[in-house]
Amino acid sequence: MKKLSFIGLALIVSVLLTCSPAFSDSLAPFKGEKGTLKVSGGTAHIPVMKEAAQQVMMANPDIQISIAGGGSGVGIKQVGEGLVDIGNSGRKASDEEIERYQLKLHKWAIDGVGPVVNPANQVKALTQSQMMDIFSGKLDNWKQLGGADRSINIYTRDEASGTRAVFWKKGLKKGPISSGAHVVVSNGAMKSAIAQDPYGIGYVSVGHIDEMVAPVALDGVVPTIQTIQDGTYKVARGLYSNTKGEPTGLTKKFIDFLYTPEGKKIIEKRGFIPAQ
Repeated sequence: MKKLSFIGLALIVSVLLTCSPAFSDSLAPFKGEKGTLKVSGGTAHIPVMKEAAQQVMMANPDIQISIAGGGSGVGIKQVGEGLVDIGNSGRKASDEEIERYQLKLHKWAIDGVGPVVNPANQVKALTQSQMMDIFSGKLDNWKQLGGADRSINIYTRDEASGTRAVFWKKGLKKGPISSGAHVVVSNGAMKSAIAQDPYGIGYVSVGHIDEMVAPVALDGVVPTIQTIQDGTYKVARGLYSNTKGEPTGLTKKFIDFLYTPEGKKIIEKRGFIPAQ
């Protein structure tokens, strides 16, 4: 009887340990921490930010983390003005921005920006020259590219977007974007717009490409994590979390978490390449 009671007690303790908040090695620094953390900026970052924040808050309910978008320019401006603790950007902050806001840049992932069309579109490969002609408005019908006899609907991002900045600089070689292009506010909005428009073309973070949209090969190279990693797909960039000066406290712990094994798992799961 005494033996059975001991076994029963051991089981109860085991269950209690299983149900208590779990602090893995990666989450251990958050134990006993309290406070709030505000994050804004690049929309490509949001899936990673949300999952990282969920893990931290589940492990420690005394921590509250809010995640907002707005684009890279907004993230840099808001962290620089002290409105948020972390300002995310899908481009490297300029020297002028770094100096003005005394920014510290933390690059935690490598990403690509790929052109995408509706999965029903027959055209899934372009040369860079053709893509530049499409976005400038010089090519305006899919028939000119072997597709349907329908007008090409161009989708782009606003000028605060780091995704736009990288695509414009490396994908379009800083060429013009038609004034008739539809402007959308985020990677998610771009994906939804293209998914609903059989004759649309836009661009998204490679981490956002899924069955809703079809990637377009550029000069024979499909934008994927593998082609970014091996260097064959060139429209690539870093994903940054920026802080005003050296991060401290909860801000530092959250950024450090992105470089831990658990943080890198989240980054890979969301379609990016963890930075070394």
